[in-house]
Amino acid sequence: MEKETISTIIRDGQDYIPEIKLFNRPIEFEKRGNYVFVGVRQCGKSYMLYQRIQQLLKEGHNIREIVYINFNDERLRQMKAEELDLILQAYASSNEGKPLLFFDEIQNIEGWEHFARRLANQKFQVFITGSNAKMLSRDIATTLGGRYWTRNVYPFSFKEFIGFQNIKLDANWHESPRLRAAVERAFNGYFQFGGFPEVFETHAKRIWLNELYNKIFFSDLVVRNKIRNEAALRMTAKRLAESVKQPTAYNRISNLVKSAGINCQANTVMEYVGFMRDACLVFSLNNYISKFSERETIKKHYFIDNGLLNIFLNDGEASLLENLCAIHLHKQFDENQLFYYNKNVEVDFYLPEQRTAIQACYSMNDLQTAEREINALVKFHAFEPLKRALIITRDEEYFIKKENGLIIEVKPIWKWLLE
Repeated sequence: MEKETISTIIRDGQDYIPEIKLFNRPIEFEKRGNYVFVGVRQCGKSYMLYQRIQQLLKEGHNIREIVYINFNDERLRQMKAEELDLILQAYASSNEGKPLLFFDEIQNIEGWEHFARRLANQKFQVFITGSNAKMLSRDIATTLGGRYWTRNVYPFSFKEFIGFQNIKLDANWHESPRLRAAVERAFNGYFQFGGFPEVFETHAKRIWLNELYNKIFFSDLVVRNKIRNEAALRMTAKRLAESVKQPTAYNRISNLVKSAGINCQANTVMEYVGFMRDACLVFSLNNYISKFSERETIKKHYFIDNGLLNIFLNDGEASLLENLCAIHLHKQFDENQLFYYNKNVEVDFYLPEQRTAIQACYSMNDLQTAEREINALVKFHAFEPLKRALIITRDEEYFIKKENGLIIEVKPIWKWLLE
């Protein structure tokens, strides 16, 4: 690796990053903090680096202090971990002082974490992105030694999507027929195609999403984990998508894969789902009432974006609605705060610290469906007293007052997402 090549890459970043037009996303930084951003491919991690660079420039830093390196650059394809120090050498050859370091997709360099730790020890300020959550595995976290803050980056929330579409909402927006109609129109696309920034501006949305999924599948799953049985992995992802609304045992997924004529054992399915979580493609919820052993084998699994889920589904509105509810909650609460409940009564989402239970129901127009959803919350409230009970629907909105004092809010998802 030539030092002059790195110098050229540094100058390239200094030239174009200040000119990038951004939609600023809400995130706060500690003044001297070092950060690792993780998330699924194309969710906007690089733009977080650009956003932070532009913030620092507005605060008075000079562009010459900025070192931005994208390790997807083909000029760095052969770079090894022992050559990473050339970045500091290239900067020092024409600048004084310590640079502010921004490393994009650094997980492409095996052993990068040792360099990152040394930089933190030497009091450099560093910002790092990566597509694969294995960057935060136990071994790497130990190596970084608590020297970095972790920030999860997700595809756009509906609130961010509304801002990106330049729809400006005030506190009373829902009382304006014009704004309400604009929100509902915007939600139709978001509901089906998700929140990846690039998908907003392409007409062939499903094609773009399929191409993104194939990149994740081959690069972050097959290649990274040295998967030999690609057919079993692909079918596992498909069956997982089709099972979004229900608690699923790994044995059940294994049997569904086998029904397609593909041999795949339950322990292999468990391993595959772990790889999908590492790639930030899916996340999982535990049953609040389950024993530890059951929590490891029976979970509810959701996709990190509705667009990625939708490529697997036909007429999957109910699955998309529940998946979007799960995404919204997952961004706010970690795995020790957000659960589902399944013992004598089924509740889609339960937040024990908030004493909040949430059902996802596409439509309450069918009387049997409405009765099932309402009765589940009433029964649950009898042994787990609730402060708040909600049924999230596609469009319906009203309150239900029960004899035991429970008030159930029936609320459209597009309004709930903007609370």
